Amino acid sequence: MTDGDLLGGGAALEQGVFTLRAVDPAADAKLVHAWMNDPEVAAFWELAQPEERIAAYLREQLGSAHSTPYVGCVDGTPMSYWEVYRADLDPLRHHYPARTRDAGVHLLLGPSAYRGRGLGAVLLRTVSDWLLRTDPYAGRVVAEPDVRNERSVRAFERAGFRLLRQIDLPTKKAAFMVRERTA
Repeated sequence: MTDGDLLGGGAALEQGVFTLRAVDPAADAKLVHAWMNDPEVAAFWELAQPEERIAAYLREQLGSAHSTPYVGCVDGTPMSYWEVYRADLDPLRHHYPARTRDAGVHLLLGPSAYRGRGLGAVLLRTVSDWLLRTDPYAGRVVAEPDVRNERSVRAFERAGFRLLRQIDLPTKKAAFMVRERTA
């Protein structure tokens, strides 16, 4: 996805127009660092690291053959960090029965003002709709939020994902969730 690809340039939401733009590690490291070091986020993302390490992490994501990082904006204001990936090519595939072209999504709502308002579910539905629309071979979108992150699990459920089971990943016990393509 490139800038402007999401819903033809943006998705109109009650909160404003939502867009995704490609991460720029040099320009976005400070912002993502602040979000990752927020105690509420750090408890689940486990990336409370110095800014230089976050910049390196973002460069690693950009260099990945199967994952793409984005900054989500509402009316041009950065408010979320996303990783959209081919789950069937990710190490996650070793922890569930992967299907060819499974899409995967990670979401971090940055500023606390955007959390706890139901926006996560709206954005997850918007992005998963976009993923399924732009990849006709993807039959579903998968996610694996930490089971302790009850707000995140609820947001995925409200976005149309269903919990299939819990899985043990190297760094967490995850709620393995799936949103199937509907006819």
